[in-house]
Amino acid sequence: MNKASKWIIALAVVLPTLLEVIDTSVVNVSLDHIRGSLSAGIDEATWAITAYLVSNAIIIPMTGWLSSVFGRKRYLIFSVVLFTISSFMCGSATSLAMLVFFRIVQGIGGGALQPISQTILLEAFPPAEYGMAMALFGVGVMFGPIVGPVLGGWITDNWSWNWIFYINIPIGILSVIMIMMVIQDPPYLKKVRKKIDYWGIGLVTVGIGCLQVILDKGQREDWFSSAFITRLAIIAFVSLVIFVIVELRSREPILNLRELKDISFASANIIQSCAFFVLFGSILLMPLFVQQLLGYNSFLSGMALAPGGVATLIAMPITGKLISKVSPKAVLAFGQLITAYSIFTMSKFNLYIDFYTVALSRILMGVGMAMVFVPLSSMAFSTIKKEEMGNATSIFSLLRNISGSFGVAIMTTLLARRAQFHQFRLNEALNPFDLNYQMGLYKSTGIIGAQTGVANGTAAKGLIYQQMLRQSVLFSFTDAFYFATLILLCIIPLIFLLKESRSGQREAMVH
Repeated sequence: MNKASKWIIALAVVLPTLLEVIDTSVVNVSLDHIRGSLSAGIDEATWAITAYLVSNAIIIPMTGWLSSVFGRKRYLIFSVVLFTISSFMCGSATSLAMLVFFRIVQGIGGGALQPISQTILLEAFPPAEYGMAMALFGVGVMFGPIVGPVLGGWITDNWSWNWIFYINIPIGILSVIMIMMVIQDPPYLKKVRKKIDYWGIGLVTVGIGCLQVILDKGQREDWFSSAFITRLAIIAFVSLVIFVIVELRSREPILNLRELKDISFASANIIQSCAFFVLFGSILLMPLFVQQLLGYNSFLSGMALAPGGVATLIAMPITGKLISKVSPKAVLAFGQLITAYSIFTMSKFNLYIDFYTVALSRILMGVGMAMVFVPLSSMAFSTIKKEEMGNATSIFSLLRNISGSFGVAIMTTLLARRAQFHQFRLNEALNPFDLNYQMGLYKSTGIIGAQTGVANGTAAKGLIYQQMLRQSVLFSFTDAFYFATLILLCIIPLIFLLKESRSGQREAMVH
């Protein structure tokens, strides 16, 4: 494969992947405009997000099997076309039911784009250049969730929420044209499997679908105090357990879980899951922190977070080049330490930090995550045969998406529960017999008196109570960041279980 063609192939598959990943988060910031336009409540409108995530998660584990049945190129073109058409229909929706339906269709079209794109890149680039290939793929996977909310907010404020979907159309058309021109199915895919794994399809659809709804709706429904969430949890657990048993016993499974017997591949999946748990959790926490506690508006919070995305974009190709000269394990370990340090600095935030402190922590995290994703993705597939690459990337993509959903769900719950805990503890000190409280009340009364001319003790008590609430919320954020730091530090030993491609293996794989 000549040098020019592999870069054109990379562009052809990265473009739709970037669109698909952006669409997982771009709707979040436009939800208020959508519900107002379609006359829906906030709980009803969130189904526009849940519907996409559920259908997207269901399709991912089927991608390798569907590619082998229908042909990878044909299935990829079908997915991009379906994603593009459904994007137009989402933007044209005149009711919430119509929007939710076409978001489901959009998720079905978009679910295959990540694993297929990753597989094609790993085949287009020789093993010695896997780092650069995964750097290009990482631009879509990691830059998308960061730029999505910023882009969605800007489009919604300056045009309308409909354009967050319409903007997909020209890029989708360009992607289809490029795929038709430069992508070809490899010879080994001609040996297709005809047998349909009905049990596997049914069980993964029910299990993953229910799990995704639980993660998206759990905190809002107060988790297992809700009969709806409890029933879904039972269904998801039973379905996924049976799915694992059925797939391990099947000769032609829809998702070959036997790949996880490879210690290196399994370790890479665990490291990736924890990293994306932290990444998506932090993407949720940081905007909430700067808006709720520092008083930033949507634009300013986006500006504070944007440098992290730019840092990731710059660090990705640099890391891709670096791991061809330095041990990928060393780069991965250093990246995890940088990421852990950046999140640890967030656990030290207070109510008086400035804009540059927030931006610097995000820049460090962006660089660290780039140094984690590129070498990890390169080593994860170093022991996988090309014939099994499609199945392996399906597993890798599925666990990445599910772990991101877990990160958002658990961090949201942790934030709410720890805020209640700290509020209860701080409230214990707000009694008239506490000396510090008496001094604080005296000073607050004096401040209010100097500003209004009236020494109002009731207003002073209200001021102290408001500060107590802000402090309890602050402590809940720092607890969540500290928890994320510990997760990253605990998985560092797994790096030693990863395997690197030796030069001899690389040459053999190239030939």
